[in-house]
Amino acid sequence: MPSINFVILTIFGCGLATWLSRVLPFFLLKKFTLSEKLIEFLSFVPVVIMSALWFSGLFEQNLGHLPKINVPELLASIPTVISAVISKNLLVIVLVGMISLAVLRLVGLG
Repeated sequence: MPSINFVILTIFGCGLATWLSRVLPFFLLKKFTLSEKLIEFLSFVPVVIMSALWFSGLFEQNLGHLPKINVPELLASIPTVISAVISKNLLVIVLVGMISLAVLRLVGLG
């Protein structure tokens, strides 16, 4: 069993690493200006992260087998994507996705 000092130092070190990784870019960007191409490239990062999370939820993985499509998540994605195209509002998108999946589970498809 680890000592209390080790646990406290680990928590402090993790907190410091998290804080530095979030605050340090702000200090660096105050000193430097980014090019238009780099700013345009970085604007796609949230879309890529959301797409990666979405695609990872659409497939079920089993060792030794090809991934299978997760049907309830695929069905819930249809109204969610439509709401994303129409509203372009993250709150609306999340709510539609949650409600869609909840309705599918309530009906018995999830």
